[in-house]
Amino acid sequence: MKYGFYGWEGADIAPADEKYSAIRDPRHLYDILSGIWCEYTCAPRLRSGWSPENKTLGQCSITAFLAQDIFGGKVYGVLRGGGNYHCYNVVGGCVFDLTSEQFGDEKLVYEGNPEQFRKVHFAKTEKKERYEYLKRELDKYLSGNRGGTE
Repeated sequence: MKYGFYGWEGADIAPADEKYSAIRDPRHLYDILSGIWCEYTCAPRLRSGWSPENKTLGQCSITAFLAQDIFGGKVYGVLRGGGNYHCYNVVGGCVFDLTSEQFGDEKLVYEGNPEQFRKVHFAKTEKKERYEYLKRELDKYLSGNRGGTE
């Protein structure tokens, strides 16, 4: 299967946390999250543009920090207009961005960007709550208590 997110071709990383051993790799995580991302998990300032067809819109930081929980590595950010950062993951030599599809054909630069820290991002209560919701829904899915994409 072909994916649309940046780095999908080389995203062959196994979970670093045994709790998430049922997740095969970032592609599998993307498949699962595709059934969880929703208007609520979208950043409030972007919600009016969110749709099932643009499911990754406004999901970057919460998704990148969740992927970090699962696969380890670091979260980096591409500086965007308005001083916001678009977050993505780097694990070893693998760079992947589960939410890059929101930018369509725009090519982001995934080199030389600053590391991002959850302490800073989660200082915004709404962002921390969206992350916790996403994580809870993933845990429900993995425990069989939620339907979703396999």
